[in-house]
Formats: sequence, structure tokens, C-alpha cells
Amino acid sequence: MATSAPPARRRQRQSLHDGFLRHKNFFWMKTATVISVVAIAGYMLIDVTPRPNGGTWYGYTLGTIGAGLILWLTALGLRKRTMTPGVWSLKAWTSAHVYLGLSLIVIGTLHTGFQFGWNVHTLAYVLMMFVILSGIYGIAVYVAIPAALSGNREEMTQTQMLDSLRSIDRQLHEAAQPLSRQHAEWVQSSMDQDPFGGGLWRRLTGYYPNCATTAAHLAFRDLTANSPDLGKSPLEKVDTLLERKEVTLSLLRRHLRLKAMLEIWLYIHIPATFALIAALSAHIISVFFYW
Repeated sequence: MATSAPPARRRQRQSLHDGFLRHKNFFWMKTATVISVVAIAGYMLIDVTPRPNGGTWYGYTLGTIGAGLILWLTALGLRKRTMTPGVWSLKAWTSAHVYLGLSLIVIGTLHTGFQFGWNVHTLAYVLMMFVILSGIYGIAVYVAIPAALSGNREEMTQTQMLDSLRSIDRQLHEAAQPLSRQHAEWVQSSMDQDPFGGGLWRRLTGYYPNCATTAAHLAFRDLTANSPDLGKSPLEKVDTLLERKEVTLSLLRRHLRLKAMLEIWLYIHIPATFALIAALSAHIISVFFYW
């Protein structure tokens, strides 16, 4: 009879995967919601003509709050280097980073007064939204993928899966010795090809249409299917080994795809954040020195 995970283990897994989202009973989500509601109410209730925009006192107020939040949010990378418990633990800081970052959608949009154009001001807004959206993607993969990685490995580490793959290749090399030249070349093509080649796109999609192992396995499968009385022949042994290798490759490729999905957002989120700070600086300088 299957038994569920112990309560302590379930709590630990929950804490690792989504604890920062639920931190202190969603304290920072509630705080960000209040900030957003107040900002919207202020925008709607202030009686000025034209409506508040970046050039009004309310626009300047929202802009100052937004710029301060952006700079504070970028400090998370530095904060990760210092692990401390308490009110401003890393979990608390990350929770604030997520929810206050989302509140920038409201603050930044109201700051613009819905006035957009082909200028550095709109560029700063677009970059801000891009950083926020990439952050949302990061949250999604951080919550979902670790569990998927754990389930995919079948209680093996990446090193163990690679060792298993090398072991199968050694067995294939020995099993292919009695084969004909053509059949041995099929096996050799499987061992010679880099099974993970093709760049980042292949790794992210997990799509390997020219896999030599798959091609060799299909060829040997046709041979063994058309010769049912092979018994313990070398062809049958090679076919079995190629099937094992294909399964192992599938696990490894899925493992690497999940890891790439988990990591790639940082290669987008962090550079985009620096681009945002540069555009924000240009926006502020142009407003205070050239307008």
C-alpha cells in the first residue's frame, strides 16, 4: 500500500517551493495590493486637468516611488549573499521583491498617464514591463520545475545518469564486435554522436530529430522484428541495449531541458534589469535637466 510523505517532509517541500509566495500569510501580497489600490484611487480622485501624468505633482510622486522601488528590488542579488533569519530573511525579501515588483505595473502605468511615444520615457516603461514579465516566468518555473526535476530523475542524479549512459556505450561496443560491418557502423554512429548537441534551442525544446541512437534502434528493431527466431543473437542484445540507451537519453534530455528552463530566465531577467536602470537614468536626467 502506498503511503504519503511524512508531514515534516511535506512542510519542508512546501517551504522550499512556494514559501516565499505565502510568507507571513501573504503579507507582502496584501501590502502591494493596498499600495496599488491607493495609487489607483489617488489617480481617479485628484481633480486636475489634464488627468495626472508624469509631468504633474502626482506623476512625480508615483515616479519617485517607482524609481525607488526599482532600485530597491535590484538589491535582491546582493541580499542573497547574506543569509539571515528574522523579519528581513531572504524569504521575506524575496516575497517583497515579487509582490512589490508586481505593484510596479500599476505605479509605472499611472506614472505615464497613459502617454506613450517613441522616446526614452516609453522605453523605460517597456523595459520595466519586460523585466516584470520575465520575473513572473521565473516565479512559475521556480515553483513548478524543481518538483518536475525530482520526478524525472527516477532517484538518480545527473552524474549517475551520465555514468549509466557511458556504461551502456561500453556494452554496445562489446556487443557490436560480432556484427557485420554495416550493423557495426549503425552502433558506432550512436556512440560517436554528441547526443546533447544542437545548442540552447535544442536543449530547451528537447527536440532531437537526427538522433543517431533513435535511428540505430529503429534499424535494429526492424531486423529483430523480421527475424523472430534470433533468440540470444548479437542483434537482439544490441537492440536491447539501444532501447536502454534511448530511455536514458530521454531522461537526461528532459532533465537538461528542465534545468535550462529554470536557468535561462536569469540570462534574460538580469541583463534586462540593467538595461532598465540605464533607461530609467536617462529618463530621469532628461526630465530634470532638459525639460
